[in-house]
Amino acid sequence: TFHHRTMEARAFAEGLERVARRLHAADPERHPARVWSGWLSGESPTEMREDKLREFGDRAGRAVMSNCRVLSEGVDVPSVDCVALIDPKGSAVDIVQAIGRALRQKPGDDKLATLIVPVFLGDNETPEDMPYSGSYRPLIRVLAGLRAHDERAVEMLAIPQETSVPRSQTSSWLGKAPESDGEEEQRLLLRFGTHRDPLLVARLVQYNVLEPETAAWNAGHRAAVAYRRREGHLAVPYNHVEGGIPGGDDAAAAASAAGGVGSGAGFPLGRWLSDQRQAMRAGGILTPRAEKLDELGIVWDPADAAWEENLGAARAYYEAYATLAAPVTASIMDKPIGQWLANARKKHGLGKNPAKAAHRAALLAAIDADWRPDWPIDWQRSYAALKTAVGPAAGEGGVLAFVEPGTMVHGVDVGRWLAVQRQDWDRLAPGQRERLEQLGVRPLPAAEKPAAAARGKRAGAGASAAFERGVVALAQYIEREGRTVVPRSWVEQLPDGPQRLGVWLSNTRSRRAGLSEEQRGRLAALGVDWA
Repeated sequence: TFHHRTMEARAFAEGLERVARRLHAADPERHPARVWSGWLSGESPTEMREDKLREFGDRAGRAVMSNCRVLSEGVDVPSVDCVALIDPKGSAVDIVQAIGRALRQKPGDDKLATLIVPVFLGDNETPEDMPYSGSYRPLIRVLAGLRAHDERAVEMLAIPQETSVPRSQTSSWLGKAPESDGEEEQRLLLRFGTHRDPLLVARLVQYNVLEPETAAWNAGHRAAVAYRRREGHLAVPYNHVEGGIPGGDDAAAAASAAGGVGSGAGFPLGRWLSDQRQAMRAGGILTPRAEKLDELGIVWDPADAAWEENLGAARAYYEAYATLAAPVTASIMDKPIGQWLANARKKHGLGKNPAKAAHRAALLAAIDADWRPDWPIDWQRSYAALKTAVGPAAGEGGVLAFVEPGTMVHGVDVGRWLAVQRQDWDRLAPGQRERLEQLGVRPLPAAEKPAAAARGKRAGAGASAAFERGVVALAQYIEREGRTVVPRSWVEQLPDGPQRLGVWLSNTRSRRAGLSEEQRGRLAALGVDWA
């Protein structure tokens, strides 16, 4: 018997005699009265080794020699009928040498060599777990070593029996232990204490011995199945390590084969799924594997999935506000929709792939044709508020000349805003005028402008217009830069000329006590913290 540690070899030898006596007492006709046992380790003196091996070889009855790192290549050992790899954790070379001990025979001996490999199943394991279970890792290591002696024999295990053979029978390469010592022993390559489905055995050998890369993939797939069953989705974080799958050693070996970092505690599922996505993009993933992952609901491009979720939030925002001109601080459905839309309006904000960017732009335009206007977003938001205020009858041949100042819609004083647009008509872009005209808005007649200007001065309209212009400039700056911190020397270019935005914002802050509630609300909506 081969052991990984000296104390295990010694304990096995000392316990064997007690077990043999107990078995003989229970069934004297089947079990011998005495079984000789001894043990050796790599630290045993040479003289002791020679004496023990001589004693072992001279026994006529049953004898078991337990060893730890002794019976290596070059050590003269008596011929044996059986080798038991009780703890096959050694190197592949060690296992191959141990197997060689059992297979070694003199010409004409026609000896039947037996290899014993214990397999300890985990809690709740089923036969179907065999191809993936780490419990069979010792057997896999031995089969890999046996393949070095007889490649064809091991490869035959990977060929399942014909379907015409009943599942309850075994193929000529598989079997179970004989019922008694007297029963004629068939020359089978692999026997189990209980029946095992040859199809599962074939899969075990194929995945883990002949195609270890397949073993790595199947370990990942099994981890994905466990995650999907528990979480209900396969949106796995990149650093997630999936634990609780049968077989820590199997997962660790598979993770190593996959180039990941694994341990007996779990499988690096997030990294593995990332590798599968890369293989899909490169066209290197096998179709059956892609289909298996599709069945689990894998998202091949997480960025696309996140974009679709935000697009759904954009639809919800439009239903609530009739515009996609959201302030950068806006959120809906737990999505920062304002910042997302601001990013989408930037250069390459829809992606660097022209076809994909065009498709995404079309989807946004289908929600709101003015989602990316040629004028400040703040103006578009106020326009949408005015359109909501005047209702569906706007633009049906009538003229919208007046809305009561103080009429608030979504935080916008649409009455005051409308008055400013009519007075500053000449400063508006053609597209802005066109949209106002669709609501029935017309420019303020020239004859009324002096009076309106006078009223504005009396009512502080000049200050209001200056504030309005500053807010427009600030919104434009935030939309482009994504922040509210403006250098004092900054000058923002507007369609009607430059605006000293840094100075305006600094002055407005120092005079914030004199701002109206509506003005403070508009600044707060833009993300100005002191408002």
